[in-house]
Amino acid sequence: MAAADRARWLREELERYNHAYYVCDQSIVPDAEYDALFLELRELETENPELCTPDSPTLRVGGAPLAEFQTVHHRVPMLSIRTETDTTVSGAEAFDARIRRELGLTAEDAPVEYVAELKFDGLAVSLRYEHGLLVQAATRGDGERGEDVTRNVRTIRQIPLRLQGDAPPVLEVRGEAYMSRPDFEKFNQRQRALGKPALVNPRNGAAGSIRQLDPALCARRPLSFFAYGLGEVAGWSLPATHGEVLDALAACGFPVCQHRIIAHGAQELAAFHQAMGGMRDSLPFDIDGVVYKVNTIALQQQLGFVTREPRWAVAHKYPAEEMLTTVEAIEVQVGRTGAITPVARLVPVFVGGVTVTNATLHNFDELERKDVRPGDTVIVRRAGDVIPEVVSVVPERRPMRDGNAPLHPRVAMPASCPECGSAIEKPEGEAIARCTGGLYCPAQRKQALLHFASRRAMDIEGLGDRIVDQLVEGGHVRTPADLYHLGLDQVAGLDRMAAKSAQNLLDAIARSRDATLPRFIFALGIRNVGEATAKDLARQCGTLDILMTASEEQLQQIPDVGPVVAASIVHFFAQPHNREVIAALRAAGVTWPEGVVAGNTVSALAGKTFVLTGTLPSLGRDEARDLIESRGGKVAGSVSGKTHYVVAGAEAGSKLEKARALGIPVIDEAQLMELLKQ
Repeated sequence: MAAADRARWLREELERYNHAYYVCDQSIVPDAEYDALFLELRELETENPELCTPDSPTLRVGGAPLAEFQTVHHRVPMLSIRTETDTTVSGAEAFDARIRRELGLTAEDAPVEYVAELKFDGLAVSLRYEHGLLVQAATRGDGERGEDVTRNVRTIRQIPLRLQGDAPPVLEVRGEAYMSRPDFEKFNQRQRALGKPALVNPRNGAAGSIRQLDPALCARRPLSFFAYGLGEVAGWSLPATHGEVLDALAACGFPVCQHRIIAHGAQELAAFHQAMGGMRDSLPFDIDGVVYKVNTIALQQQLGFVTREPRWAVAHKYPAEEMLTTVEAIEVQVGRTGAITPVARLVPVFVGGVTVTNATLHNFDELERKDVRPGDTVIVRRAGDVIPEVVSVVPERRPMRDGNAPLHPRVAMPASCPECGSAIEKPEGEAIARCTGGLYCPAQRKQALLHFASRRAMDIEGLGDRIVDQLVEGGHVRTPADLYHLGLDQVAGLDRMAAKSAQNLLDAIARSRDATLPRFIFALGIRNVGEATAKDLARQCGTLDILMTASEEQLQQIPDVGPVVAASIVHFFAQPHNREVIAALRAAGVTWPEGVVAGNTVSALAGKTFVLTGTLPSLGRDEARDLIESRGGKVAGSVSGKTHYVVAGAEAGSKLEKARALGIPVIDEAQLMELLKQ
């Protein structure tokens, strides 16, 4: 047999054995035979490098370490799912009632059909297959952009390197990389035997493994995978229901969890939630809830999305895990917006999968209501990624004096900020007390700078906690405007800062001068103003000057801006130091295109909905979206009758075909730029 034919046969046999063992839990050949075939293939590829294909099983052992992960722009965003925090039957009932209301169903209409699945506790990844071959794997990231972890994901033997059956041109599969409990325990036993650090918990083990820069290290971690959905698809006939999608993914060779049902109405959803809760501790992997999804794809499309969450799905959590521990001290933290939060310092306790040493007490009203004092034995709760909290005190374990009085007095709210000494105010009707120091408070200054530089704000790559700490503590930066006056000597003089890294940071700061109005508004860190609200404000006001002079009544005319948000905006711009910072930023060259020009002429894009598809010649997907939104337009993820324009680039897919079928205007990047100028 020729070397090429032998290599092809070996690849097919080895992947058949892999699928049987890792997906179907069947051992169809002895380990010795598998090893012999694997070694033969590796020797063939070593002697004939041209025989090594991208789907070769030998790639599962990793490779040379990476310098860093590359950024991946998700063609279809990896959206988060809304969490239902009511862990009782009412959580399922609330979701079902919401869906029926959105669909306009009455009590006489038939129950809605759902798929109920498990909510795995691992790391979400997206797998991109082109013509059946795995070409890219990426983390969720911020939903729009993730990290390229292809080489690491190839080491997960449950993930097919080539799809089974007829493969479409493009198939993106979304799922969860996780570490099973038995594999986690075995791995830690080996680590301890070798005198090496053990993993904290299965979830951190999975996330840390996928994000190892050395694929060979990832290959030694026992990771598994479950497929649960789709991203971009081209040339594939989409099934009518989500349940059929899961069946189709299983037919392609993906492991799909069998703990799922088709449910009709709230009661069957609640029954699944209860049944899986009873099985939770006996499952070989961690879950923190179940997920409900409307089964019919057409109804999913009808329901659509709200902000960055699908209306047609919800994660129904289980009751939080709780443990007892002792309060060592109660300290005060100052947040980015000046919020004064009491925090309990605890005797370390393992709860919710991590070792907890601090727990929030939320605010001083809550602290007084729960009457938490140093020395108290308390119940600590942690669920998922929620910040650990003190639930209650165990009164009978409180340390007492001889006279039967508590050993420690109540902890009162301080009169001044522990960071800057400014007065602390508690607005009437609000639970949160706040430092009045604003950007002058060191605690707020650091967090304000981190927020200003964050990816969804000014996107200053490389400006992280360690550097911000040094810049603030060294007196180099007091407000965001000071960033634009930093010199190379100042930055290069920071601890562990190489000259090249210093220049890269200065270049990133310089690039951020070319901003968009929504990003700039969001970057200011106005209380109660998130990313979506910042976009609404930019779209409706058009210029920053109009926003800065708007009254509360005028602001409340903007969709989704209520009295609380309007008051926060007016209060922010009424502060002289905030206006001074904005003026300094403008003087430093920070600029953005505005949607309203002289004479209040509205942009040609205002109110128009755009869909982006394919690769544009010079604009990235995020950059094009920001430009459109800065002129008052909207960017949607799918083509519908409400779409005004489809902007198509190279390798445009099914969206382009749908646009043509619906008669929607299709434009290229040059035509988009012309619209932006109007």
